[in-house]
Amino acid sequence: MPELPEVETTIRGLQSIVNSTIQNIKIYTPKLRFYIPKKISRIQRDIEIKSIKRRGKFILLNLSNNYTIIIHLGMSGRLRLINTFKFQRKKHDHFILRTNKDHYVVFNDSRRFGFLDYGETHIILKKKYILNLGPEALGNRLTDKYLFSKISKSLVPIKQILLNQRIIAGIGNIYASEILFNAKISPLEKGKDLSLQECKQLIISTRKILKNAINAGGSTLRDYVSTDGTLGNFQYNFKVYNRAGLKILGKTIIKIVQYGRSTYYCPGIQKKNKYLCN
Repeated sequence: MPELPEVETTIRGLQSIVNSTIQNIKIYTPKLRFYIPKKISRIQRDIEIKSIKRRGKFILLNLSNNYTIIIHLGMSGRLRLINTFKFQRKKHDHFILRTNKDHYVVFNDSRRFGFLDYGETHIILKKKYILNLGPEALGNRLTDKYLFSKISKSLVPIKQILLNQRIIAGIGNIYASEILFNAKISPLEKGKDLSLQECKQLIISTRKILKNAINAGGSTLRDYVSTDGTLGNFQYNFKVYNRAGLKILGKTIIKIVQYGRSTYYCPGIQKKNKYLCN
C-alpha cells in the first residue's frame, strides 16, 4: 500500500540517522519477495550513512563505502526508527540496522512483499527496477508535453497509465483515484483521447494531491504508520477513494474494478469526453 507520500514521509523520518555509522545489521528472514543479499549483514562496522533518498517508491540508503541499500516497502512493509537501549524485536521484524547512536532501523512486513537489495551504487542504480522508472511524479521532468507524447496513441485507460511506473514514478492505486477526481477526468478515458490541456491538468492535480498527502504524513490504511509510529491523516481528505455510495456535490461515487484493482470515481463529475478547462 505505501505510495509516494508514505515513502517520502518515511525517508524524512529517517533523516536523523544520516551521518551516523552502522554498528551491525541483522537479517532474521532470508527471503521476502526475493532473497535478501547476505552481504548486507557483512557491511563493515563504522560505515557511514551518507544520505537517504527516494526514487519512485524505493528508499535508497547511500553509504560511505560507495554502496547503496535499497528498500521497497511492498504492500504492507514499513520502517520503524527506534532510539532505545532496550529494543526488542517484534513479530514480522525481518531486518534490523543499528547505528552508533543506538538508533534501530527496523523493516517490518507482515505480507513479505517488500524487498531489500544491496550493491555498489553505480551498479545497483542501473538495475532494471530503478533504471526503468519514469520521471518522478513531483519532479520537473514530468511535463504536459512529455505525458502527452507517452499516451497520445495509447488505448489503455488513464487510471492504468498513472499506475505505470515506467511512465510516472511514484503514483499508486489510492492516489490515482484522487488525482483523477481532482482533474475531473474519468478513469475510463483512454490515453489517446486526452488533450494536451488535460495532461497539464493531470500534472497539476498530481502535484496538488501528493504534496497535500505528504504534508498530512501520508494515508493510514491497514498497515502504514510513520517511522515514529504516528498515523498519517490524509485518508480523512479522500474525496472518492473508499467512499462508494456516498455523494459529492449531489453526485454518487461508485466503485469499479480495472485490471484487478479497485477504482473509485464520480461519473457525474468525471465524465468521459466532457472535460472542461477551468
